[in-house]
Amino acid sequence: MDFTSLAAAFGMQADLTTLAIMFLATFLGMIVGALPGLGTVTALAIVLPFTFVLGPTQAIGMLTAIYVSSVYGGSIPAILINVPGTPQSAATVLDGYPMAQSGKAAEALGWVTVSSAIGGVFSMVVLMFLAPQLAQVAVKFGSIETFALIVFSLTTIAWVSAGNPLKGLLAGLIGIVLSTVGIDALSGAERFTFGNFELSAGLHVVPILIGLFALSEVFAAAAQPVAGVTGKVISAGFKVAPWREWKAVRKTMLRSSLIGTFLGILPGVGATAASLIGYAQARSSARTPETFGKGNPEGIVASEAANNAVTGGALVPTLALGIPGDAATAVMLGALVVHGITPGVNLFQGSPDLVNFVFVALLVANVMMLIVGALAAQMFSRVLKLPHALIMGGVLALALAGSYVTRFSMIDLWVTLLAGVLGLLLRFAHVPLAPIVIGFILGQPFEESLRKGLIITDMQPLRFLASPIADLFFAITLAVIVWPLIAKARAARN
Repeated sequence: MDFTSLAAAFGMQADLTTLAIMFLATFLGMIVGALPGLGTVTALAIVLPFTFVLGPTQAIGMLTAIYVSSVYGGSIPAILINVPGTPQSAATVLDGYPMAQSGKAAEALGWVTVSSAIGGVFSMVVLMFLAPQLAQVAVKFGSIETFALIVFSLTTIAWVSAGNPLKGLLAGLIGIVLSTVGIDALSGAERFTFGNFELSAGLHVVPILIGLFALSEVFAAAAQPVAGVTGKVISAGFKVAPWREWKAVRKTMLRSSLIGTFLGILPGVGATAASLIGYAQARSSARTPETFGKGNPEGIVASEAANNAVTGGALVPTLALGIPGDAATAVMLGALVVHGITPGVNLFQGSPDLVNFVFVALLVANVMMLIVGALAAQMFSRVLKLPHALIMGGVLALALAGSYVTRFSMIDLWVTLLAGVLGLLLRFAHVPLAPIVIGFILGQPFEESLRKGLIITDMQPLRFLASPIADLFFAITLAVIVWPLIAKARAARN
């Protein structure tokens, strides 16, 4: 670690103009992230033209603040109205909304805000010391290693299935099937398009997510009596839990931060998968897993620490290799090139001050997110004081608008509506919705990595075991599957 360049980075960050720009960007990113269907990429795209009139450090600071705060912002509607503002907050819904329904919205917002900040700062600290080494590890992941990682990730479907793994696997299979719609990336053949040109581009995760969670919530509320959906008056404001409660979840915080940082480094995995995996890991290792999905703060911590830790991890391949870690960092990569900054292996050696500024900006962005989140919680919580019908009407309008602006395609509106109906039917059948998201997100990379791996090994899948990294993930997957069976057998004997 070059402490001279690190000190220079802090000096650049201390510029008042840069701090003011980042503060405004934090508030803007939080608002855009909280609007269902818009999300991080949209927020970055909105501010990208404004960075062209800024200097490199100011532009980096602005984009970093937008990146961090928009990921966090998606958790606000997830807690208040059961609608994740971004795909990254899909797992936060599972415990955040039940906690709000029980009259603890202020506590839920406190858990979310602090966990997000800690996860983001954790990833920044790790990257500041290990960025070059972690980048080298990410390069070693080929198709076979990626396949092994995804196989392990798919086991989370059983963990988030609320005690009914068969229904969870069915939902996961639905998601995988949906991921095959469009043009096959390897053969170029159209699949399940039914002659519709717009479907050839495939389905987008945002309309599916909005339909499953937002529209199905609106439809379910409309199907109930008014008294049944009004519920309790939910507390407004922002409240941080006492230290003893944070101490009880410290292991979950650390584990989810590690998961988010690691998955962020791997290009293409993203914060949504990290959030779901972090949540599933917390539930599987909890002493009382039956409390998850009923307002357990540990579930909120697991989800939010993981998805915000991805923000730092995703910057590793972006800066060190010029490979975007996710869609958001792809936008940031384009902005860096416009400002004459060429990411790559030589960036860490040629411009150490600039690299360290990115890490410092990430630290400052997370601190600002904590401050702005605490101050703005009262404003967001007032949404709950509005009539329920008005809230659901607003959710419907924002959901449809958000699904349309994803690609400005009418097919996304139809996908949203159909996903909403499907989500409603699955709710009535007590089928969990989260596995559909997991299956859809991991379906395409699962198929592509498997097929590429088979091509590399001349259609001999046993040769996958020649990769030590793949063997490690296969072994972990096997242990995860077998261990509950062993524990259940031991309990039966006792």
